[in-house]
Parts: sequence; C-alpha cells; structure tokens
Amino acid sequence: MNHTLTDVHRMFAECFPEPEIHAYAWLLSRRQAEGHVCIGLDEPMALQTENPYPVSTPEDLMTITRLVGRPGEQKPFIIDGDRLYLHRHHRYETRIVDRIRNMTINGAARAAERRAMLEAQAGLIRSLGAYYALEGLSDAERIDWQLVAALNALTDDFSIITGGPGTGKTTTLAKLLRILYACQPEARVALAAPTGKAAMRMLESLKRTASTYPDDVRQRIEALKPSTLHRLLGWQKGTVEFKYNAGRPLEFDFVVIDEASMVDLPMFSKLLDACGERTRLVLLGDKDQLASVEAGSLLGDLCLASDGGDLNGFEPATAGWFNGFITAPARQITAAHHRDKTGPLSGRIVELRLSHRFRAQGDIGRISRAIIAGDVDAVKAMADEVSNPEVTFDTSADEAQLEAFIMGYESYIKEPDPKMAMEKLNQLRVLVAVREGPRGLHAVNRRIEQMLQSRGLLPKGAEFYHNRPVIVTQNNYELDLFNGDVGITRKVGERFRVWFEGQDGQMRDVPAASLSHCETVFAMTIHKSQGSEFDQVLVLLPEGTDTPILTRELLYTGVTRAKKKVLLQAGIDTLLHTTEQRVRRISGVQQRLSR
Repeated sequence: MNHTLTDVHRMFAECFPEPEIHAYAWLLSRRQAEGHVCIGLDEPMALQTENPYPVSTPEDLMTITRLVGRPGEQKPFIIDGDRLYLHRHHRYETRIVDRIRNMTINGAARAAERRAMLEAQAGLIRSLGAYYALEGLSDAERIDWQLVAALNALTDDFSIITGGPGTGKTTTLAKLLRILYACQPEARVALAAPTGKAAMRMLESLKRTASTYPDDVRQRIEALKPSTLHRLLGWQKGTVEFKYNAGRPLEFDFVVIDEASMVDLPMFSKLLDACGERTRLVLLGDKDQLASVEAGSLLGDLCLASDGGDLNGFEPATAGWFNGFITAPARQITAAHHRDKTGPLSGRIVELRLSHRFRAQGDIGRISRAIIAGDVDAVKAMADEVSNPEVTFDTSADEAQLEAFIMGYESYIKEPDPKMAMEKLNQLRVLVAVREGPRGLHAVNRRIEQMLQSRGLLPKGAEFYHNRPVIVTQNNYELDLFNGDVGITRKVGERFRVWFEGQDGQMRDVPAASLSHCETVFAMTIHKSQGSEFDQVLVLLPEGTDTPILTRELLYTGVTRAKKKVLLQAGIDTLLHTTEQRVRRISGVQQRLSR
C-alpha cells in the first residue's frame, strides 16, 4: 500500500483480493460516507473522477470478478438493475421494500372492516374537524388534511404523515388516538423517535392537545411511555441485533415513529421486521428536513415513491369516503386531488399543508419556503430588506451580533432551579453547519465560552465547570441517556453533577465523571438540532461555497428550529449557493417500490 492509514476508502477497497473490484469498492465507500445506499452504474464520470484505480466497465463486472452477484446471491457486492450495493445494504433495502409491500396488501385486505368501525364513530370523528379561519388560505391549505391523515392511518397498516413545522403532525396524532381508543379502547400503542428528546417532545405535545379530551382518553394518552427506537426494539449490549425482530415481533397494535426523517436504512429495516402481522405503523416527519446522518434518506424516498412525490392524491371513491366525515364543504378534498392508484404507496401518504406556527406572510415561513424551493431570488430579496421582524440577515458575521445573541444564556446561568434553568437554556441556541474551522462547532463553542467568561458569567480554565451545558454524543443505556440529550452542569459541594430532564419531565442528575461522551452545547450542529425547537436560533454558515454539506435541506432545518426569531449569519454568496444545492442520496427504494 502506498497510501496513508487515514485513507479509509482505499483501505476498504483493498480488503478485497480481486483488483477488478477496487475502483467500485472505493467509490461505494466514499458514497456511503456521504449517506448514499448504493452507486449508480450509469455514472461513468463519478467512477473515473479522482478514482485511484483502473475502472472496468460495469458490463464486465459479473464476468471478471467472483465478488459481484445478483439479488439473492451471497456475494459481497450485489448488482440490482443499474445500481451496485454492498450486500448488507441491499439486504436491508430489500427487507424494507418487501415488508412495505406486504403491509400495504394486508392493510387493503382489512380496510373494509376498519372503515365500518370508523363509520360507527362518525359523530365523534366529525367533531374533531378543523375550525381555523379559511380567509386568505390557498385551496390546498383549506382542506382538513389533519382529519384525512388520521383516518388514512387508521384504515391501513402502513402510512406516513408529513409536513413542515407547525402543520400539526402531533395534533393529528392526538386526533388519531382519540378515534382509535373510541374504536378499540384496549389498543396497545407505542410511541418512539430516534432521540430521547424528540420522544419526550412528542408526548408533551400530545398531553397539551389531549388536555380537553374525556378523562378516560386523556389518561390513556398520558400513560403512554415514549422511547427511543433503540429502547423500543430492545437494545442488547454487545450486538447489533435487537430483542424484537421478525421472529419475536413487538406486542403493539399501533406503532408511531416521530422525526422519521432521522431514521437510517439499517434501523428502518429492523423496525419493519419487528412489526407483527397485525401491527399498524405510522411515520411522522418532515420530508424536507435533513436525512439521517447514516446511510439512507428513507422518508424522502418513500414520499417520492408515492406517484413521484405527488402527495395527497386519492382515488375518487376514497376521497368521497373521507369527505363524509368533513362537515364543511370548503374543507373537503376537491377533484384536483383525485388520482388513479399507481403504486403501493399511492394514497398512503398525507402532507399537512397549513402551518399554524409560521403565518403565510410571516418572515420565518417566507424564508423557509423560499429555501426549500431553491428560490434564490426570494432569499436574496429578503436578505436585501431593511427590516424583517422574525429573520435578521448578517452577511458579515459580525462578532458583536453573536455576542448580543449569546447574552441570552445569562438567563439560565443565573437561574438556581435546574428545571427552570433547562427551560431557559432551551430558549435559544447557536446552530452551525460544520464541526471544524473558524465557524465550526468547536471554535464557536470556545468563542462563546470566552465571551461569557469575559462578562464574569462563567469560570475559567476547567473542562467541567459550573453551568457548563453539555450534549450527550453516544447512547449510554446504563445511565438511561441518549445521543442528543442536553444537560446542565452544576457544582454540588466539591463535585460536579449534570442535570437532565427525563422522559417523565422530571429532572435527575448524574455524576459529571460518568459522562465520557459529551460536548459543550452553547452551539450545536444543525444535524444534532433535529427534533428540537427554540424560541430563537442563530444559524452560522462557514465562509465560501466549497463545503459539500451546505444544502437547502440543511439551511431549512436550521431556520425552522426557531419558533420566534432567526439570526442568519452567512455571506450572501454562501447563502445563495446553499439555497441552490440539494441533498441527492442514491438508493433503490423509489424505483423498487414502483416496479
């Protein structure tokens, strides 16, 4: 070998004894580090550019090496159509496609029985209809998609409810549970999310919505115990397998997964395996958010697999059945949303269209829509505006603007009560795109510490210090702490302890010395911020346009973490370049489901 030990893609490629596969293994390793599930064999430029190995033509792969096989063969690499996979990723994707097909077939077979149960609760269902004012709304926003989504999920075995911030995904879930418990009072329900924070937020939102429900329903909802996906499936120390699987399925009638855009390929495959033949699965999430850190972009792929991404389309008879529960004609599904069924996910995905958090004319709503649409002209126009009450653009990344923002942390630092301090800490956050560099995570956290130290708000010179905010970076099942959990360090006597909010909403503390995997969290990466909300965020992008991670999905995710105010620090060229770039992860899910 004539390369360094840090060249992991070459190290991976040269694990295989046949040199004919090295060019493909090298590119596959690179692509998977970027989140792709496979590579397209119709990408000759990708195979040639910077590839350190001679490239054989894709047509020759099956004949010149014994390491490549077809689906079903036990070979390290699998060719399926025009895509090349590692065997394990092809196996995961195959399980996902097959399981979803089976669930949609089973759901269709039970649809008539379930519709009859729902029709028996028609009065209740109609009472849960939308009541917001229709003035100024588009035709698509007028429709009561929340009620449609709840009914859709209750009639099928597999469904997706997607929508941007404030569109009411959790409110829709509350309506779903209200109806479910009326039809099946003893239904067993599981709530889960990729992170403990997201799981806890889901239950908090459900409790708020359910506070007006009858006591028996409210008590059932409050008794639900949301968990991480790892805990739901039964994490087992020392193995990548889980307690619950195809041979030992979950004992639930209904499984709901929030923040589904964060679920990667292997985890999604194992989740589907663990769903029993009578289990209904509902995915909640924002299809436009960042995909998982690991390989795959399942939520986005599945939404694209439904009629090419044309969501909210239903066969006329199905639309008519939904409309029977929507009392106001102006809120009913119109003929513009009638579609012929063309695939297994057709009519099984509902996108909530009306944001109740971001007004159509509000600045955060305007900028988030412009970003995800790739509308650079609209973004530039907003950046040129003199005054935006909700969104401030700082194209010079003024240090004084950063310092003024982070002085908001003074509130939690001076709060003695840990629970109140946590609430105040979570009112604001600095969000960065990258970990390294002058505008990266480590440098920005250090600058913030120095600013607060210069004001006498933090002590100097120690790794752990009084009021240090930390984020857990690796699951710790012994301490019941999970990747993404945020805590506040407090000195008790001569020792430091870190306070976390539990899934029951109660504060608990652990010795600081027991946290071997944690970081300071005045600033956090946009990836880590998924599943969180703050009153105010400062989004800081690196300089230049040569950072591959800068995409509209990243910027959209960062901006939409804010409920009230955004300060966006980025050069105008960087901002517009980021708005133009899209996340494009290669997988076969859409094509294979559409076959």
